[in-house]
Amino acid sequence: MSNHAPPAALPGTSPDAAIDRLAQALDASPLDVALHRRMLDAMRAAGDEAGFAAHQIALAAFDMLGAAPPAQALALALYNLATVYSLKGRPQEAIRWYGHALAVHPALAVAHQNLAALLTAEGDRALADRHRDQAYRLQRVYVEPALGAEQRRLLILNTGQGAGNVPLDTLLSYATTTRIKYAIDYAHEVEDAQLPAYDLVLNAIGDPDVAQPLAERIAQFTRACGRPVLNPAHAIARTHRHRTPQWLAGVPGVFAPPCIRLDTIPAHAEALARELAEAGIDYPLLMRPAATHGGDGLALYPSLETLWPALNDLGAPCYLTTFHDFRSADGCCRKYRIVYVDRKPYPYHLAISPHWVVHYFSAGMLDAPWKLEEERRFLNDPRGTLGARAMEAIAEIGLRLDLDYGGIDFTVLPDSRVLVFETNATMLVHREKPNGPLAHKNPFVDRIADAFEHMLQERQTAARHKHLA
Repeated sequence: MSNHAPPAALPGTSPDAAIDRLAQALDASPLDVALHRRMLDAMRAAGDEAGFAAHQIALAAFDMLGAAPPAQALALALYNLATVYSLKGRPQEAIRWYGHALAVHPALAVAHQNLAALLTAEGDRALADRHRDQAYRLQRVYVEPALGAEQRRLLILNTGQGAGNVPLDTLLSYATTTRIKYAIDYAHEVEDAQLPAYDLVLNAIGDPDVAQPLAERIAQFTRACGRPVLNPAHAIARTHRHRTPQWLAGVPGVFAPPCIRLDTIPAHAEALARELAEAGIDYPLLMRPAATHGGDGLALYPSLETLWPALNDLGAPCYLTTFHDFRSADGCCRKYRIVYVDRKPYPYHLAISPHWVVHYFSAGMLDAPWKLEEERRFLNDPRGTLGARAMEAIAEIGLRLDLDYGGIDFTVLPDSRVLVFETNATMLVHREKPNGPLAHKNPFVDRIADAFEHMLQERQTAARHKHLA
C-alpha cells in the first residue's frame, strides 16, 4: 500500500471534477490509502452518501490490515468497497472496483461471482459467463450467515451457469436463514459429504431445460442427504412447456395451447409441417429458444414459409406453441401472475399492455392510473376480478403443479377459461420502493414471503420431530 501524497485539487475545481481526477488516480493506484482518504473527503463534500460509505468501509478494512498484508486481504478491502456500490444501486462503480479486487487477487471467487451478476444485468453476458465459470471453478460453496438470530441453515442447490435458478432474495429472510449456496453442477460427488451442516434443502434449479442434464445428479444427492427437499427434481421436470398441456388436461376451465419441443431440426419443411399437424398446432404459432423466460427470443410466425427459415437460424432445442389471441374487449392484453407457496395461490401482479408480448416494465403501467387501479383490484380481490370458475381452476393448477414454490402467468378469456402462458418454479417476485408508484404491491409480496417462511418453519419442525421419533 502506497502512502505517497495524492494529486492536489486545482483551485476552483468543481467537486465532480475533483472526484473524477481522484477516480483516475485510484484506477492507477487502487491500494493507495491516502487516495482513498482524499476520495472520502471529496465524497463527503459532494454529498455522495453511497461513495462516502464505500470508501469509508474500504479505509476501515485497510486500517485493520497492518503492515505487509496478504493479497487476499487487500483484495477483500476493495471487494467490500465494490459491494457497497452494488448494494446502493451503482453498478458501474461496483464493476470497476470488483475488477480492481480481482487484479490484486485473481482467485477471489466471490468477486468473480458478484461481478458476473452485475455484468449479466448490464447485458454483457459473454464476460459474465467467463467470471461465473471462474467463480465456481474456484469455489462451489458460498455461505451467507443469518444477520440475526439464526433459525435455520438452508442448503440451496444452484447451477453455476447463471440461468435457471429460482430468484430467492425476496423470499428468504436474511435475518433468520443462513444460506448455503452449492453450485452442484461444478461439484464432484465427494464434495457432497463435505458441506457445512444444514437443516433443509431447496432445489433452486427451477428451469426444467437447465435442470434436465443435472436431473440424476440432483436426484442422487437428494436421496442421500437425509434432509427434507423442497422442489425436488422430479417435480421440476414436469414443468417443461411441452408437458404442461398433458398434466393440465381435464382441469375444468383451463386452456393450455398445444406445444412441442424440437431437440433437432426436422430434415425439411414438409417434415416440420407433419410434426406440427400431428401435435395439433396451428398458425399463427410462437417459437422460443429453450431455457428462456421473459420473452427472450420469442417470436410469432403466421405460416410455414416464415417459420422454416427462422427455425434454421435459431436452431434447437426450442419450443413451438399455438398462439391464441387473448386481447380483452378494450383491445388490451392482460397477463396475471399468481405465485404458489406450498401449492396455495397468492396474487403478485397484473400487467396490461397494447402488445401481445406483455412485460410489466414495458406495458406503460405507470403512465395509466387506470391500469394500476385495476391491478390493485386484482391484488385485493383476485376471485372477484377473475371470477369463481377461474380461481377454482387456478387452485387446481397449483395442486397439479405440486411445487413447494412456483407460479403461473396467465390470462382469462372472454368465456372465463384460464389461458396458461407458463407455469414453473422460476417466477420472480420482488419488493418495490416503499414510497414509489408501485408500493401498493409490497403488502402482497410480504404475504408471499411470510408464507414461504411459514412453510420452511413447518418443514423444519416436521423433520425435527421425525428425527426425535
